[in-house]
Amino acid sequence: MDQIEPLFPIPLLRSPQLLPPSLNEAAVAAIRNTRIEENLRSGQLFHTEVADPRDNELFRQIAELAVPKLVDFGVLLFGEKLGWTVKEMWTNMLETGGNQTLHSHANSFVSGIFYLTPSHPACKTVFVRPPGGFDFSFRHHTRTAAIGPFNAGKYVLPEAEPGDLVLFPSYLYHEVPRNPGGQRITIAFNAIPDHLDCWGYRINFTP
Repeated sequence: MDQIEPLFPIPLLRSPQLLPPSLNEAAVAAIRNTRIEENLRSGQLFHTEVADPRDNELFRQIAELAVPKLVDFGVLLFGEKLGWTVKEMWTNMLETGGNQTLHSHANSFVSGIFYLTPSHPACKTVFVRPPGGFDFSFRHHTRTAAIGPFNAGKYVLPEAEPGDLVLFPSYLYHEVPRNPGGQRITIAFNAIPDHLDCWGYRINFTP
């Protein structure tokens, strides 16, 4: 009997309603009253400054909720429970007409997004197949071709609700299409393990 093995899949963790409503509301209020800076590529996308969660009480509380999920996700990536630290956090305020261009996160191993407000259905986070050299030079895309996990070029995250957390490997490219709806607020972060060990060759990481 034929068998299909899903070789080398990329994990993505969804944790619905991880943020309690009270903390979610406090975060939205604080973000809207914080100094923001314009994104370099979109005039309708704004950010707060990148911050160390240890220096920001609100971010600290949110990071603490993420750490157990990071530990579990790290087991998928490295096969062992390691200590994890959220080393930096920032917020994204996407106004009507704005978008987030395709990008990945450097100098980290796991990245995450907390969704604080509802998103318009056309403005969902899109993850893109890594642009490595493992694809064929030819593709077959037609109106009748079935799209599945082995030939799709993109994955559109199902609608995320306020309080939801999504974790993904930091190398995974992602973007947000043009927002035709109201203000969309998220908190993004990067995380690192305390160390990695390859048969005694150990590298320690500190935020």
